[in-house]
Amino acid sequence: MVDTVVHNPPQGRPADAAVHRTGDASTARARGASCLQGPDAIAFYRAHCSDALHAPPQSPDWVEAWARHCNPDILCLTLPTDDRTRLALCLEVVRGGAVRTARIVGGSHANGSFPALSGGTAGDLGHSDVAALSAAVRAVRRDVDILMLERLAERFEGVANPLLPVGSWQSPDPALAIDLAPGFDGVLARASGKRKRKKHRSQIRKFEAAGGFRRFAAGSPAEVDRLLDAFFRMKSARFAAMGIDDAFADDGVRAFFGELFGRAAGSPAPDFILQALEVGGVVRAMTGSSLTRSSIVCDFVAFAEDELVSASPGDFLFFENIREACDNGLSTFDFSVGDERYKRQWCDVETRQFDVAVPLTAKGRLAIALRRGLVGAKRFVKSNPRLWNTVKALRRRDRPGAAKAADADD
Repeated sequence: MVDTVVHNPPQGRPADAAVHRTGDASTARARGASCLQGPDAIAFYRAHCSDALHAPPQSPDWVEAWARHCNPDILCLTLPTDDRTRLALCLEVVRGGAVRTARIVGGSHANGSFPALSGGTAGDLGHSDVAALSAAVRAVRRDVDILMLERLAERFEGVANPLLPVGSWQSPDPALAIDLAPGFDGVLARASGKRKRKKHRSQIRKFEAAGGFRRFAAGSPAEVDRLLDAFFRMKSARFAAMGIDDAFADDGVRAFFGELFGRAAGSPAPDFILQALEVGGVVRAMTGSSLTRSSIVCDFVAFAEDELVSASPGDFLFFENIREACDNGLSTFDFSVGDERYKRQWCDVETRQFDVAVPLTAKGRLAIALRRGLVGAKRFVKSNPRLWNTVKALRRRDRPGAAKAADADD
């Protein structure tokens, strides 16, 4: 727990939201709801986060890098308690068709999001708080149709998400993790440990025969650039085999990750880390993760589909990463959002993240109704293994060899 500090906006006061005076504590807090834009929003947010609990995708470094490389249209929403800013949340404004949405900075790259809480807690928020935040946005951005906060974590570092009581629906994909409390031997005992150890020994022999191997973490911006170049190539091929769009194809997104991980490389306490497996001098697998006080969150993974793919380099890297997390005394290894077989082979914790959707205009109400139906459909499909496998097969049907690639590293 840290002391609460009052931070004033860097250039004037944010616009106050107009709400009804009902006299309760929630409304008293809501009367000060505010919205800052652009550089003012980012500067205020960095100051607020100097003593605030926040998830990695809500770090000031994340927000600043995204604004620099991907989208400078940033808002910072705040709620005070007792004349102090206790909650702040940065959003980006994006346009899809005729609808403008204020969403979590980073879009689909941000998972397990959590508002920045000074003092470690803000208490549960109510609908009057959300109405006040909405009014604050409308006061400065009448062009925004929706507030869409997706993939919010129910808890972070033992603190409940204050937005949970106003959640609109559960996210369609589960978030999978490993409880590391029993230590690595205990984790293996729960997850076919004898088979995993035998496979690991076999992999070591194969990698040594292929020229030797090295597992390492990027320790400099140059190493980050090299690993990310390999990652983008591997991931592009993987997405193509699966028949889905490449979420890392945009040059701005690539530059964003380059700055984010490059800034963290070499730090004694990095927030973000790239870990890789090299065999015969070639990068065969790598992960990009974020670090919290008690956990490591695997945000992305890729592996080379080459002559060593049958040796499952991605599986080998996870084995070593999980062992290291146990050795470092972390309590959780988080695979983040997405239900994959390689995750199920390890995980013993399943949670559901949640979304908050707030219409600000008539167009927004219609878009949210459509979104609600789409989320329900996705959840239904993904909860039915046979149906979900059929969907994935349809994606790959015109791509020879894709089915084999899809299972190569399980």
